[in-house]
Amino acid sequence: MHIQFDNAGAAYADHVALKSLTLELSERRIGVIGLNGSGKSTFARMINGLVVPSSGRVLTNGHDTRTAAAKARSAVGYVFQNPSNQIILPLVRDDIALGLQSRRLSKPDETQAVEAVLARLHAGHLIDRRAHELSGGEVQLAALASVLVTEPDIVILDEPTNQLDLKNRNLVERTIAALPENVIVVTHDLALLSGFERVLLFHDGSLIEDGPAETTISRYLALAA
Repeated sequence: MHIQFDNAGAAYADHVALKSLTLELSERRIGVIGLNGSGKSTFARMINGLVVPSSGRVLTNGHDTRTAAAKARSAVGYVFQNPSNQIILPLVRDDIALGLQSRRLSKPDETQAVEAVLARLHAGHLIDRRAHELSGGEVQLAALASVLVTEPDIVILDEPTNQLDLKNRNLVERTIAALPENVIVVTHDLALLSGFERVLLFHDGSLIEDGPAETTISRYLALAA
């Protein structure tokens, strides 16, 4: 993984969501924290081109998110803050298979890929479930499976434990810890970032701290006090 921000910023009309930022990311586990409206989600969405920089440029694995958007997007899987919104089809198996359509796989190969990605997440029992019947943790797993089946190099999870009970929160934490992919987690759940190699703290659209989890979280706690 290699993510590069070159004087990249994002603005909407008169609102600056993220001030000009220059940095490089290559660590396997990266956390992104900050108060609501701090710019952290904008930053994460710029990595795969969901938000195109209004100034500067963003390179994801060498691909400019503006001029090589499709290649940048293919490198990144994004699980949104409300993952139920990205589950489109009624059955879990069909929704996961949707990401494979461009590969024109045979039906047996498609089924095998869906079964394999759910098995990775110890969620094979979800394959024939209906999306509206899933618990919060199961929705997260189904959304994550639909992302992983496309084999991204980088997985971004936006508030993956938001509104989950303790059991489902712990399930999601274990799942994230076991992922072999490079992972970027945007979260208010600070315990989720234990052991992360690097944590970024955003405030009022600026990156104000960038370092080990313990150091960055300490500054965040002081900021929020």
